[in-house]
Amino acid sequence: MSIFDIFKKLDEEKAAKASQPIEWIVVGLGNPGTKYDNTRHNAGFRALEGYCARSGQKIDRMKFKALAGEGMLGGKRVLFLKPQTFMNLSGEAVRDTASFYKIPPEHIIVLSDDVSLDVGTLRVRAKGSAGGQNGLKNIIYHLNSEDFPRVKIGVGKKPRPDYDLAAWVLGKFPAEEQKAIDKACEDAVNAAACIIAEDCAAAAQKFNGKRI
Repeated sequence: MSIFDIFKKLDEEKAAKASQPIEWIVVGLGNPGTKYDNTRHNAGFRALEGYCARSGQKIDRMKFKALAGEGMLGGKRVLFLKPQTFMNLSGEAVRDTASFYKIPPEHIIVLSDDVSLDVGTLRVRAKGSAGGQNGLKNIIYHLNSEDFPRVKIGVGKKPRPDYDLAAWVLGKFPAEEQKAIDKACEDAVNAAACIIAEDCAAAAQKFNGKRI
């Protein structure tokens, strides 16, 4: 196959992907602004940003109060979404995007931090309550449904019971945890791809409790 044939094939594949409708939304939760980079609460953002760095995907178009970008994941065309409303209002962007693309809750995957899990641990759930995570809580409110898949990224428990939770989740990861959280964020997107290609049960079996 010549170099021209290779480029032709790539162009054909690109055109085929573009012709597919968007069937899934993958949402990474976090707070906008550089001051929140590398904080525990921004694990969802970090997962999508890491995926962008590896794949060349861009999530840089502002729409529906979020940064968005289209791409392929798990064999389907998806919209990647980073709400820019701050964590507690994440549901506004998810609701408006889902309404525009006519995406049911079952096809909205949310990547979020979880303070009940050790750093680097994942937990895949097909549905459920917010578990105290305010972004999930707001999404549940605006979708009027708990029936959306989520991939929870462990960011570690508070060092002591009286430690302020807001201060903990807005704190940054220490150097010794960077490798573990980066791997967990990479696996979180892989888990989302597995949910799309197979189902939540398969993703849970492969990724729940997985640590570097």
